[in-house]
Amino acid sequence: METENTSIHDLDFGLICEYFASMERQGPGSSSMTLKALSYVTDLSENSKILDLGCGTGSQTMVLAQNTLGQIMGIDLFEEFVNIFNANAEKLKLNHRVTAIVGSMDKLDFRPGEIDLIWSEGAIYNMGFERGLNYWVDFLKQGGYVALTEVAWLTIDRPAEIEDFWQDAYSEIDTIQNKIIVMQNAGFEIITTFVLPEACWLDNFYALHIKAQKQFLSKHPNNIAAQKLVENEKHEAMLYAKYKQYYGYVFFIGRKL
Repeated sequence: METENTSIHDLDFGLICEYFASMERQGPGSSSMTLKALSYVTDLSENSKILDLGCGTGSQTMVLAQNTLGQIMGIDLFEEFVNIFNANAEKLKLNHRVTAIVGSMDKLDFRPGEIDLIWSEGAIYNMGFERGLNYWVDFLKQGGYVALTEVAWLTIDRPAEIEDFWQDAYSEIDTIQNKIIVMQNAGFEIITTFVLPEACWLDNFYALHIKAQKQFLSKHPNNIAAQKLVENEKHEAMLYAKYKQYYGYVFFIGRKL
């Protein structure tokens, strides 16, 4: 999430949106991992209300929709993502019960206890893990579920280069066990956790960047901000290849007590 000279926090917001809108996924993951996580969620029905927060263009949301019966709403800050999401839902003939709106995951317009399942793949970092869980829990029914992916350390010790990188990009990165404690303190029973396999990063995410970067730079020739963004993403991919044994995305599934 940073090059040697550029932090993710210094990159152009609009260019980030345009860049990631060109890809099927906006973060590491896979349909099989979405389904694996969903297998731990029980008691959903056609009356269930599901939120996908930070839904992006909805790759994972469509998998949820094809394997559940409830009403699903995606929420994302980027209007371009939301437009693609809704077009995908219409193409799959899911738009009668699946829709996305532009909004913020920290300003939800729902009643307390209204939601059966909150889903969020690779997006809670926008609020912060602890703050997000403590805010979202109020909107869940008692016994309702949260299922999300969050970056976590997989080892106790790690090299300074990757430690420094993540402290700049997302200072809340922590071990799986410490993340579990945060969930429990927020009022969740832990159902399970599992680490996403390397293919979710290498094949389903970073491999998509190669074509996207070529098209993006062709569209923005001589644009320094666009070049910095691409270099940033290349640097992040390099770091993952070098240090993937030390960190990864983890699915956390919990139930509101």
